[in-house]
Order: sequence, then structure tokens, then C-alpha cells
Amino acid sequence: MREKDSVAAYFLQAMVHGSRGNPQHLQAAFEESGVDPAMLLEPTARVPASAFAALWLIQRSELNDEFFGLDSHGMPQGSFALICRGLIQEPDLNKALHQCLGYFSLFLRDFHGTLHVQGERSIIRLNSSARDDDFSRLGEETFLVLITSLLSWLGGRRIPIERADFRQVRPLLSDDSLLWGPNIFFGARCTEIEFFSRYLHQPVAQTPASLKLFLRTSPQWLVIRYRNSHSLASRVQQRLRNSHCRDWPTLDAFAEELGMNSSTFRRKLEREGFSYQEIKDEVRRALAIKLLRKSSMSIGEIAEVIGFQEASAFHRAFKKWIGENPGRYRIQKDHLGSVPG
Repeated sequence: MREKDSVAAYFLQAMVHGSRGNPQHLQAAFEESGVDPAMLLEPTARVPASAFAALWLIQRSELNDEFFGLDSHGMPQGSFALICRGLIQEPDLNKALHQCLGYFSLFLRDFHGTLHVQGERSIIRLNSSARDDDFSRLGEETFLVLITSLLSWLGGRRIPIERADFRQVRPLLSDDSLLWGPNIFFGARCTEIEFFSRYLHQPVAQTPASLKLFLRTSPQWLVIRYRNSHSLASRVQQRLRNSHCRDWPTLDAFAEELGMNSSTFRRKLEREGFSYQEIKDEVRRALAIKLLRKSSMSIGEIAEVIGFQEASAFHRAFKKWIGENPGRYRIQKDHLGSVPG
């Protein structure tokens, strides 16, 4: 964790919502962590990552609940470590994720996640019976942050989220694209996230030794490490998203822009678990999904926008990415009634 790392103040709400009835405790927790309580009123303000992590640990300890009082049963301290010890014994992310969702169901009463593998795509769908909308919204986000970050840690690389739908409505934040990818929707029929099934075939990369470090620094790992806006991959993604596909530089030209030679550029991306081509495909794919769900553009127009000269080439690429053609994908998603974030 670097000094300049920070988190949107909105994400403080999940940690303190269950303590609203104890203002004296909250005041002490804010003072000890160095978090200004006024930031709760400014969700877009930036909280230093070190202060965020400190408040996370204080609340977890004081509440004796690693789910911060958002569930009617909760996760007593030690639950998370127990879950992790079981997960690192699994051979791959597929079995680990099934086990992870099962373990969470042993502790939580109001939030239940299920995995649905649909060919090339996998979906984690969340059912909630929380006491009110605020507990539901914050609990659902906390549940999915824990699950997706655990999955990334187990595999040793960020698992890109292709689509994130949430039932509850809230304003869009700058951190959201790091947490949930570029295609996030609020006011959806159900809460679910979608990612590529191929990541489930990855082996579990963690060991008892790496688990010890993970548990000592869990807030940083869960919220910051795999959602790092300063990583090279994130900088490349941002650069590509802010320019038209036809203006994207070659790998050599991009490396030169950054003052590197191409082999160094390639090696640094690989160290973060990416290739330049994978990032280009991810940005194209995300834009295609966004336009299919949010715009009235024809499939031919979308193909042109994301850099395909022919609609047929876009059809082939999209089917390779998603497992079905763009027209069918658009029809399937039309009935969700999502309000874009």
C-alpha cells in the first residue's frame, strides 16, 4: 500500500452502518483510525487507504463481526481466516469459489450467493433478505467485495468483472470502475456480477505462508491491491478508454509514450497478469456491452465504434468473448430494466 492510495469515503458506510446506535464507540473508532467522521457526508471525498484499513480493523474487532453488523448473524472474528485456510487447499478457482460461497452461507443469514456457469460466462447472483434497503445495499456490496477480492487473491491476479448489476440505486463513484469494471448498473432486477469462466480453471496460487501475510494485511489486499488505479495495467486501460479505437497506439508506440522499451513494457504488464492484447480486448468488450445495453445504436454502428470494419467480424469476436452473438445478448439483457450508473 502506497501513501498516495486512497478510497472513496462512500465505502466507510459499510463499516460503520451497523454501529449507528453507538455514537460514542463510533467517535472513538474515528479518532483512533484518523478518519474524519464528516467524510460520511461527502461520499466522493478521498480517505487515505491507511486510515481506511485502520478503521476496518478497529470495527472488525470492536463488533466481533467481520461483516460489520450488516447481517442478522454476522461473521465472528476468525471466520474469515477459517474460510481462507479451507480455500487454499482447493486445486482451482472453480472449486474454491463453490466452497467460498458455501462457507459464507454457514455464517450469514441475510445474504446468499450462488454461482451460475453459462458457457463462456460465469455469474455470481446474490439473494438478500436484509432488514432494510440500506443494510441490503451495503451488505450486498460488502459480500461481493469480499468474494471477488478473495477470488483475485487466490488466483494471484485481478479477475476482471465484465458486468455488475445492483438492485439498489446509488450515485456512481470514481472507484466503481476499479471495483466492478466499466459496466455497472444500479436499479437492476437482481444483484449479480459476470466474469469469464476461463478464470475458474486457474489453479489456486496461494500457500499457508502467503496466507499469513494476507491475513495480516487483509483490508489492503481486499480493497486496494487488486483495485489499484496506479498500476500499469490500469493506466493502459484508462488511456485506451479515453481515445477512439482507431487511435490506439501499437505496443511499441505505447511503450515509447511511457518512456520504456517494448520488452520492459510487456514484462511489467505480464507481472500484473496482463498482456497488451488482453487489455485492448477487455476495453473493446466492455464498450460493446455498454453500448448494447444502454444505447439504441445498431450492431453495425457499435462494430464501427469499437474498431471493426465489418459487422461480421464484430459478431465473431463478440461470440468468442461472450459465448453468444451481440443480438442475442442485447435481447437477453433488455428485460432487466437496469438504470445505468
